[in-house]
Amino acid sequence: MGAKIDSRGSASLLAFAIMTAAEVFESATNGGSKDFSALVRILNANQSWCLIGGLTANCYVEPIYTIGADIVVMTDRLSQISEQLEQARFQIQKFEHSINAKGQQSQLRIQFTTDVRYQEFLSDKKEHEVLGQRVPVASLDNAIRGKIWAWKDQTWRTSKRKKESWTCFGSSKLCPKLLEKIPPEIVEQLK
Repeated sequence: MGAKIDSRGSASLLAFAIMTAAEVFESATNGGSKDFSALVRILNANQSWCLIGGLTANCYVEPIYTIGADIVVMTDRLSQISEQLEQARFQIQKFEHSINAKGQQSQLRIQFTTDVRYQEFLSDKKEHEVLGQRVPVASLDNAIRGKIWAWKDQTWRTSKRKKESWTCFGSSKLCPKLLEKIPPEIVEQLK
């Protein structure tokens, strides 16, 4: 026989426990999965692209909470994609190493890297389900490589660099052969 629900709070917890990842993300980001769907439609129309950040890591290791979608696209498509996102009512901000987009109401943070090193990730991407959609994501090797680049970037905040090292370590626990690809400095920090 099933468990008895004795309060409205318990019922809420039970409902939350059976939500899909997309529903949880939608709730936590105030509409982020809808914005993610709109983003995917635009990106698919502009081929070639892939996820490279936390949402990618979630495809390979135990999921971490993230409200960001980090993406690499063909460099020559980035301005066209930015225009299409603006037409879809996303706010666009340009920075030295990225172009960021945000929907009007959701908390989803979209970041397109302009770092040319990531362009090669486009030739080694895998299809995964992310927030209820089949999307291209960087391969595990490339995802780790991108995290290591971020960790080594001294211009990033210490807390951001630490987060990148934890993602690397979590991935190496899932796939021990990756441990040899992770700099010893990261491994030492996490002991």
